[in-house]
Amino acid sequence: QVQLVESGGGSVQAGDSLRLSCAASGRTMSNYAMGWFRQAPGKEREFVAAIRRSSGIVYYADSVKGRFTISRDNAKNTVYLQMNSLKPDDTAVYYCAVNLEGRRMVVADEYDYWGQGTQVTVSS
Repeated sequence: QVQLVESGGGSVQAGDSLRLSCAASGRTMSNYAMGWFRQAPGKEREFVAAIRRSSGIVYYADSVKGRFTISRDNAKNTVYLQMNSLKPDDTAVYYCAVNLEGRRMVVADEYDYWGQGTQVTVSS
């Protein structure tokens, strides 16, 4: 079993930055791919970013490329999402998740464990 706890969300102005953290317990996260997804009110959950377990290869949604950075600290069993130049369209609940098999990194259904989410609100 894996437990994921996100933190770092909040309410900011457009152009501000936030750093989300996802602390994992139950397994050694360095063995698995990790991802961030988000869900805005009335919309489906969408892929934001992901990072492979060992190679560190990263993936980003086009909407966040160049503004968001995913990283991991395996010693702390934690994954981060640095979000810069935030826009009102980034407003959503952000979830981190574990992809045990490392398949189809951009597809939510491939992820096996999810955190409870953290709210990010960006006002103009």
